Amino acid sequence: MSAKGKTIIVTGGTDGIGAATVRALATQEANVVIVGRNRAKAEDLIDDIASQTHGVKLGFLQCDLSSLASIRAAGAEILASQPRIDVLINNAGGFFAKRELTVDGYERTFALNHLAYALLTDIVLKRLKASAPARVVSVASGVHATGVLRFDDLMGEKRFGGWNAYCNSKLANVAWTYALARRLQGSGVTANCLHPGFVASQFGKNNRGITGMALGFAQRFGALSVTDGAKTSVYLATSPEVERVSGRYFHECRQTRSSSASHDEAAQEKLFGATEAILAKGQ
Repeated sequence: MSAKGKTIIVTGGTDGIGAATVRALATQEANVVIVGRNRAKAEDLIDDIASQTHGVKLGFLQCDLSSLASIRAAGAEILASQPRIDVLINNAGGFFAKRELTVDGYERTFALNHLAYALLTDIVLKRLKASAPARVVSVASGVHATGVLRFDDLMGEKRFGGWNAYCNSKLANVAWTYALARRLQGSGVTANCLHPGFVASQFGKNNRGITGMALGFAQRFGALSVTDGAKTSVYLATSPEVERVSGRYFHECRQTRSSSASHDEAAQEKLFGATEAILAKGQ
């Protein structure tokens, strides 16, 4: 589909891959709503893009995507302000070396990287269906291949490692996307996920000490630019080539096979149900 005039929601669109995604979509004359925490960064980004484009509507909704209440408030505002939604890009995420809890009492990595995707998608799903053909695009990662879905310990209470938690959350993104795609069959809404590549961004730099230093070093010498990292997100959001493609995993704008574990349909369904139960409990 042509991006011109389409309404596209991008979470975590104030920095890194998200900001590059917003820029690319605006260049294609899409109307973009950024959902994120940092208002100052969003306003600077919007002003910069506006100075280089004409007639594109850019908006910002402040939201702490690790807070279920904040997501619900932002979702309600999206529904009130956007009569149609053509694409939702679940992009926001993070890596936390130490175990932290959100305001809801959930492990932060799982909450931000997975629960936020599921909750915001659920809130706007009826609007997406009403706007069909429409798309849900979720940024996962190639490291999902080393992830494990421990249903007896999704919040890392029994054992926790920051990197393992991140990999597990990315496996959750892929498995959840496949389960979502099954539920969307015949609705006109597609759901796909992607690996953006290893990108030189602010990812992981919230961690102090050797973890943050190691990530920064690796990004300096072996990482893609944020522009390149955003390409697959933009492709899945706008390309006519994937108009009817759903329930797939992409890298470098090409469909590729995700890990064997991600294709365990029983695990996908168990995760989808467990996620719904967690979100219902948090209301």
